[in-house]
Amino acid sequence: MRWWSVANFVSNAGTWMQLTVQNLLVLQITGSAAATGLSMSVQAAPALLISVFGGAAVDRWPRKVTAAVSQALLGAVAFTTAVLVALDRLDMTSLMVLAAVTGVIATVDGPACSLLGNDLVPAEDVPSAIGVGALVHQAGRLTGAALAGVTVGFLGTAAAYAANGVSFLFVASVIPFLRPGRDAVTAPPAPAGPGRKRGAGGQLSVREGLAFFARRPRLLALAGVTGVSAVFGRNYALTLAVLVTGPLAGGAGSFGTVSTVLAVGGIIGAVLGGRLRRPSVRLVGALAAAGGLLQVVAGMSPSLAVLLVLVLPMAVVESVSDTAGTAVLQTDPPAHLRGRVLGCGAASARCGAWAGRRRSVC
Repeated sequence: MRWWSVANFVSNAGTWMQLTVQNLLVLQITGSAAATGLSMSVQAAPALLISVFGGAAVDRWPRKVTAAVSQALLGAVAFTTAVLVALDRLDMTSLMVLAAVTGVIATVDGPACSLLGNDLVPAEDVPSAIGVGALVHQAGRLTGAALAGVTVGFLGTAAAYAANGVSFLFVASVIPFLRPGRDAVTAPPAPAGPGRKRGAGGQLSVREGLAFFARRPRLLALAGVTGVSAVFGRNYALTLAVLVTGPLAGGAGSFGTVSTVLAVGGIIGAVLGGRLRRPSVRLVGALAAAGGLLQVVAGMSPSLAVLLVLVLPMAVVESVSDTAGTAVLQTDPPAHLRGRVLGCGAASARCGAWAGRRRSVC
């Protein structure tokens, strides 16, 4: 688990480095902020459209092999982008194609890596493992955003993509040496013999995962809470930028300070969320409501100092809520259905996030 956490920290730092640089690169190529949003939407679209099929692939294939191959493929895409940037051959069309390919691979890579991390610990420690994963994600985000500016400044844009490619290969090289934890709940590869129950058309059924999701009231409630929260409350990356640079008369430096406080709050929340042994949907809903209330108050902040005081607990509460919700989603279904259920959850979250961005722009 320690090796896996280190590998994920490196990978997350590389990913956030690339995402930061990609936004700048799109602006350089097109000069359009709308094009930046389009590139992000193209990369996120596969998770909305085919994430259930990616989850089915994770349930069907050996998990370690699936995660290692998907990481290697993501590394290949990053290296390809680095070469195109270095040769000055990257245009908007090729960038969009590469973003779409990345999004498709991520529909398999996301659930595979999430469930692989759970396999490394005993079943009772899965919520803590998810908390560790959230902590690593937040720390990698903070580190990657900081490294992006340094890397581009000294080595150029191509170097940031190449560094992300190396981070993916590092994860792929660690995976073969991972061993399941004691009493871990793992899903063996689905047998192809006649004794295996199959869905329509003779294949392992995506419908099976959808049906399980639809029959579980707590999962439907979790999807509802996640969707409402994403539509109305999780678009503060945009709304806070408008608040800081508009009514509060701050600049890029002020927004950078707010973003740093958000990341610190996310780290604290991940640590607290990892201590939850049996998180519930009711807890997720209560925390989401508390986070929404804090956002309402933060929106009326008379100064940047007051906003910073409110942003920290807001980020903590929402990080705990996210960690608890992820724990419910990953532990509620039986092992052989977890990939497909994660796919359903990812689709609902992406749909809410997309609607939330549209609402913010309006």
